[in-house]
Amino acid sequence: MRLTEDRMYQASLDKDSTFEGSYWMAVKTTGIFCRPTCTARKPKRENVEFFLDTKEAIQHGYRACKVCKPLEKLNETPSYIRELLNELMLDESLKIKDADLVARNIEPVTVRRWFLKNHGITFQAFQRKIRMNKAFKRIKSGESIITAAIDSGYESLSGFNERFKNIVGVSPKHTKMQGIIDLKRIETPLGTMFACAVEEGICLLEFTDRKNMERQFASLSKALNAEIVQGENKHFQQLERELQEYFEGKRKTFDVPLYITGTEFQEKVWQLLCEIPMGETRTYKQQSEFLGNPKAIRAVGTANGINKIAILVPCHRVIGSNGDLIGYAGGIWRKQKLLELEKAILF
Repeated sequence: MRLTEDRMYQASLDKDSTFEGSYWMAVKTTGIFCRPTCTARKPKRENVEFFLDTKEAIQHGYRACKVCKPLEKLNETPSYIRELLNELMLDESLKIKDADLVARNIEPVTVRRWFLKNHGITFQAFQRKIRMNKAFKRIKSGESIITAAIDSGYESLSGFNERFKNIVGVSPKHTKMQGIIDLKRIETPLGTMFACAVEEGICLLEFTDRKNMERQFASLSKALNAEIVQGENKHFQQLERELQEYFEGKRKTFDVPLYITGTEFQEKVWQLLCEIPMGETRTYKQQSEFLGNPKAIRAVGTANGINKIAILVPCHRVIGSNGDLIGYAGGIWRKQKLLELEKAILF
C-alpha cells in the first residue's frame, strides 16, 4: 500500500490522524517538517516534499516543527509527568498540590490540562484514584479500614469512606463484592498505550488514540465487574520489558500472562490469532476456515476489531484477501509498522 504524494498532501490538508507515522511533510519555504496532523497553516502543493521517516527529512536539511513536534513519540507522556507519576506510585499518602508544582517550576494549569486531555480527570482527582486503588488492595488483603485510611493520608474515616465509595463503587467494608482493574500508560515507539491488568494477567493493551477507547473500557469493566482505577500491577513491569524487547527485534513471543474476556467464539478467534507466527500473515478467510466455518469471515473480522489486547494478541497479522492492510483500530499505519518490524511485509 504505497502512498502517492497527492494522497499524502490531501491527508495533511485534512489533518487525517490515520496517516500518523506513515510520512512527514516538509515545507521548502520555511525549512521545517511536520506530522500529517499538524495544525499550522498548510503550504501550497508545489512548496512541499514528503519523507517516510524523520531522519531522512533531517538529512535533507529540514528542522522539526515546533507546533506538532514530529520528533516526539505520538502522545508521549512528558518527562515531568512521568516523574510525578513515579512519586505517587511510591508514596500512597503523597498529595502534590499546586504550590508544590510551582516550587518545581511546573505550571499547574499545564498539568491540569494534560490530565484532563489524557485521563479525563484533573491531576488532583488522579491522585485520589491512585490512593484509593492502593487502599482497596490493602483492605482486600486483610488490613483494617482505619489503617488503610491513615496510610492513605486521611485523618477522617468518614471522609475516606465517602471518597473510597465514589471511586471504587462500594464502601470499604464491601470490598469483597467489588474488583479493581489497574490502569497505566505505557510508552512505545508507535505511541503511548493504555495497559490494564488484574491479578491473573494483562486484560487490555490499546493505543491511547484508538477509536472507541471508552467503549473498550466500559466493556472490560462490565465483563469483570470491576472499576478501572489508575495504579500499579505486578504484571506491568514484565509487560513493559517484553514490549521493549519486541520493538528492539529481540523477542518473537510474549510470556506475560493474559486474562482474556469475551464470548466463546471471540476467545477462539483470539486464540487463533496467537497461533500466527511472527513474520507471517493470514487473511480473514483463512482464519474462518481454520475455525471450521468458511462463511464466518465477517464474524471473524468483528471479533478481531474488538480484541482488547493489541500486539500480544496479534490481530495486526490478519489482512485482506487481496493483501490490503485493513481493519486495525490502532490505525493502518501502525499495522504496517508492526508487520514491517516482524518482517511479514516489506515496503
